[in-house]
Amino acid sequence: MSKVGIPRGRFALLFSVMLVAAAGNTAMQSLLPAIGRVLGVADIWVAVAFSLSAVLWVVMAPVWARRADRRGRRALMRLGLYGFTSSMLICGGALAAGLAGLLGAVATFAIFMLGRGLYGAFGSASPPGVQAYIAARTDGEQRTNALAILASSFGAGTIIGPAVAPLFIFPPLGLSAPLIVFAGIGAVVLALIILRLPDDTPRNPARGSLVSYPSLGGGDAPAQQGERVPSSLRWRDPRVLPWHLMGIVGGHGQAVLLTVIGFLVIDRLALPLDHAQQWIALVLITGAIAALLAQWGLIPRLGLDPRQLVIWGSLVSAVGVAVVGVASGIYGITLGYSLASLGFGLFRPGFTAGASLAVDQDEQNAVAGQVTSVSGIAYVAAPTLGVALYTFGRPLPFLLTAALMLVLAAWTHMRVRPSSPAA
Repeated sequence: MSKVGIPRGRFALLFSVMLVAAAGNTAMQSLLPAIGRVLGVADIWVAVAFSLSAVLWVVMAPVWARRADRRGRRALMRLGLYGFTSSMLICGGALAAGLAGLLGAVATFAIFMLGRGLYGAFGSASPPGVQAYIAARTDGEQRTNALAILASSFGAGTIIGPAVAPLFIFPPLGLSAPLIVFAGIGAVVLALIILRLPDDTPRNPARGSLVSYPSLGGGDAPAQQGERVPSSLRWRDPRVLPWHLMGIVGGHGQAVLLTVIGFLVIDRLALPLDHAQQWIALVLITGAIAALLAQWGLIPRLGLDPRQLVIWGSLVSAVGVAVVGVASGIYGITLGYSLASLGFGLFRPGFTAGASLAVDQDEQNAVAGQVTSVSGIAYVAAPTLGVALYTFGRPLPFLLTAALMLVLAAWTHMRVRPSSPAA
């Protein structure tokens, strides 16, 4: 047994399920701007594809979490990996056919969006299954250690996905090749789960937690685990409402940045599309590292309370986004995006911790579900809004996002006091 209470080989399989889900999805996110430009699809439809899987993930993840005990934890992992692999194959196959001239641009992107939808709807089954599998077989400190290590797999995936995607671009498949490769990796992990992971009788009953969508720029704190207790906690409860508003506003700012940054790199640097992916990946990787630096390095050392994390995170992200908006070269874009990601890396744990600390222990599961929903709300409209603003003027979404984050910092400073229950 390891310090996480599960044999190392078995835990490595569970870790790989989460890692593949995050790495594959963020790799595809990094490819989407170049894919849209190659196919000649309007940028606004790329934004719709960007948000489609996120919306379906947010809708379906709670459904799979509630079924973790009834359907079986390993069964949910298999379903999620089937969804991931099928999604990558459909998206990669459609793109390959489109690039070869076998399909028109509209048909290619329509099939591509279908594949993205499969990932959101069924790929979201794996993380709740993994977390429930661990929660049902561990107690106390072992569970805490296991879930903390598991959470790091999503963070690592946000770095690995964009980093390796350009390495997998090769003729004759071109931009479709990374998707086919990730489908193969998903199939290998699926086979290992079927052959090597026992579906034995768990020690404890447990349901999968609500899992945030794997996205570039870092993730949320580990979700709550265990049997969910009904709660009357309302969204408009004055203890949590300020934190939910912070999460919605800041989440929209981050979602706009994530959606538009790839287009900006292509346009500002006037890059040919066959070389653009390497520079996009460089920018995204530095941002993911900055976000993880904030969450794994700065937050434990600075000792800031949730209110301070939101204020400083909003200020730093505002500066970074503004720098991106006015930068003319790769150095300025990378520096600005890293600063923005560092700020969002401080901001997101701030509002999630603030909401958690604002309520009683028996309300923790309810507030965890609300925080997860807040994190997903931004991906309903923000990607489309960001690209629409970008078509009017390239600096516009960045400068407006910077202004939004400054307003959020000022509002938090004035309305949420350190001595209030919400702080």
